[in-house]
Amino acid sequence: MTAIDLLVPATCSGCGRPGTPCCARCLDEFGPPTRLQVPGVGPPVWTLAAYHGPARELVLAFKERGARALSAWFGALVAAALVAVGPPPWTLVPAPSRRSAARDRGGDHMLRIAREVEVASVAPVLRLAPGVADSVGLTAVARRRNLEGRVEVCGPAPPPGTTVLLDDVVTTGATASACVRALWQAGVRTHAVLVLTSARPHRPGE
Repeated sequence: MTAIDLLVPATCSGCGRPGTPCCARCLDEFGPPTRLQVPGVGPPVWTLAAYHGPARELVLAFKERGARALSAWFGALVAAALVAVGPPPWTLVPAPSRRSAARDRGGDHMLRIAREVEVASVAPVLRLAPGVADSVGLTAVARRRNLEGRVEVCGPAPPPGTTVLLDDVVTTGATASACVRALWQAGVRTHAVLVLTSARPHRPGE
């Protein structure tokens, strides 16, 4: 325990319970990977939780409120989930953030999680070109147009194995679709998409 921990005790970012950045009850909001039906994406899409309640609060705390300690918790969840989405060896390709957003957050938040996953390699080869707007509030059509032709591959191809696109939330599937397309155009096959949470309406059979 550090001096900071003594002066400012940790509280759960999901529910506010004191003692830990993520309590066991909130962690239980994340389960085994569930496969989603996301038209237009291509490879299978898997999620660990629905984007509401404590799961949503934990993602937002990590992404927007500087709760960096949660990267290790999310990394452990991702590591456990990889067995269900494909065989090893695994390579994680973090979905990119807008450059201004990454600066405000002190770095790319999905890359931070990916680097906590000790069982997988990390290939941070995707970036967003200038001109991409914040997707919050955009319709599905507007989200696709916002990203069209603006996801770029900048780096060596991931090594052989199961390539997994990693993101925090799937809503319309526009980001996943654009990233998968950019990788395919660069000669890289995406075998699965893994997201921490899904904001898509649940349908029977999903």
